[in-house]
Amino acid sequence: QVQLVESGGGLVQPGESLRLSCTASGFSASTYSMAWFRQTPGRDREGVARIDRVGYTTYADSVKGRFTISRDNVKNTLHLQMNSLKPEDTAVYYCMRSQGYWGQGTQVTVS
Repeated sequence: QVQLVESGGGLVQPGESLRLSCTASGFSASTYSMAWFRQTPGRDREGVARIDRVGYTTYADSVKGRFTISRDNVKNTLHLQMNSLKPEDTAVYYCMRSQGYWGQGTQVTVS
């Protein structure tokens, strides 16, 4: 079965950093395009960062230069390094694999 489990969220002050992790099970994360999304109440999920099978990365304009997506193929884990966090980054962050597979989300609060 396909399973994605996020971790690493928490409460931080503006300007601080967090590193999110997404542990994948049931498939090899290196063979799929994967991404991080985020969502706040009343808003659609926003694509934050994406990494394809080759390793090419793309970012939303709102996080470009501050966030870095990466993948550890040995541990089958996706990461999102978030630096210089702002209050507007507050959201539930979700790990996603193509075909609509989602993790349970991890809360990030910047205040």
